[in-house]
Amino acid sequence: MVVLLAAAGAAAYRWWPSEGDPAALTVRYRTEGAAVTDAAKPWLEVVNTSGKAVDLADVTVRYHYTADDGAQFAANCVQTSLDCSKVTLRTAAAQKAGPKADHYLEIGFTGETRSLEPGGTTQAIGLQLYRVDQKKLDQSDDYSFDAEKTSYQESERVTAYLAGAQVWGEGPDGETTGSGPRANGGAPAEAVRPPAGILFDDFAYAGPEDPALAANGWEVRDGAGGPGIEDSWSAKGVTFPAGENGDGGQALRLEARTDGTEKGTVQSEFHTTRPVFREGTLVARVYFSDEPVSGQDGDHASQSVFAISPDHRSKKYSELDFEYMANGGWGRYGPILDTTSWRSSDLGDRVTKPHQVKLGGWHTLAMTAADGKVTYSVDGETLFTSGKAYVPREAMSVNFSNWFIDLPFKGERSWEMKVDWVYLKSDQAVSADDATKAAAGYAAAGTRHVNTLAGSD
Repeated sequence: MVVLLAAAGAAAYRWWPSEGDPAALTVRYRTEGAAVTDAAKPWLEVVNTSGKAVDLADVTVRYHYTADDGAQFAANCVQTSLDCSKVTLRTAAAQKAGPKADHYLEIGFTGETRSLEPGGTTQAIGLQLYRVDQKKLDQSDDYSFDAEKTSYQESERVTAYLAGAQVWGEGPDGETTGSGPRANGGAPAEAVRPPAGILFDDFAYAGPEDPALAANGWEVRDGAGGPGIEDSWSAKGVTFPAGENGDGGQALRLEARTDGTEKGTVQSEFHTTRPVFREGTLVARVYFSDEPVSGQDGDHASQSVFAISPDHRSKKYSELDFEYMANGGWGRYGPILDTTSWRSSDLGDRVTKPHQVKLGGWHTLAMTAADGKVTYSVDGETLFTSGKAYVPREAMSVNFSNWFIDLPFKGERSWEMKVDWVYLKSDQAVSADDATKAAAGYAAAGTRHVNTLAGSD
């Protein structure tokens, strides 16, 4: 059966298999690394072996594996010519659990991806599959893993589906049906076709050294400088545990730990590698700590969400800050949340408003720079608005950090801050509620990262 579609002024076809048709798709596979590893690295290529064009939005591919010890697994896209933002990934339990496959990683494609012409290929899609608890995994009992395929070869243990019907491979325990086309899978339209001017990230990363971080425009700070305890910034404090809802998503976790000495201190920061935010809306789902994870309470720890100019000496210097201090700091009692808009760091030109509020737990933070003002809100409630003079004058990086203002006593202790997701809409005011719905839509569709900002290609 062939259905004619109109796409970009040209004829395209959606193809549904009929009995007796040759294989519509072929999946080629290779692997990297040892059977026991920090992350499985399957590389896949989907080839259109039919005589008709195939819309990638109708294609899903499944890589079948065993979840060691019942651990939670996650996945991300590392490299593809299609753009990782257009590849959707989700892990799920198999309907029929077998000795070599009780879960699968499903790969799909958003409505923005192109069609595959007859004989066409997606080219290489580099993926990572890993345990969220950061323990090593053993691939030797995974149905789709083949240690001998270190160069691309056809693999019938990786299955492919068109509109939910299996067209390639042999699924474990007789599996024949996929989840159907992503475009009609019930996900919100925005999650399938991201509009221009969006940055979204659900923090699906294997660790601070994950190559997908750089590919998606993020960097873990590791080195010198301030604020706080000088020269104590380290990637050792950055991890990606399970997210807020424990539904397969992940979160960014930033640890600040110390033994009370400068040498024994680790501070954490995570930020975009380039300026991405000037006017528009930045929203993040953030977990603040009111007490240490371990050790004695009493530190002046700063848990911060902020946007800042790349150069503090810039004549157009701009900075927008949320800074939460459960125990206060700089001579003030806590808990306290500072909301601050800066015009000059050297001259101390800023406007700020402190809020005596206890914020331990998860909250939705939003800062909007639009209509000649900057507005700060928490959980939809506006806390502070700064005027036209403090609207950003140049693009800023987006940053999350957890650090110590000082070291008031000796002894081991640790503080944590987490970020479940971040959503940025350029040049437009967006409510925190709408941003939350958009983020949920992306996550539901298996889209862990989106970047349609200008200059992101």
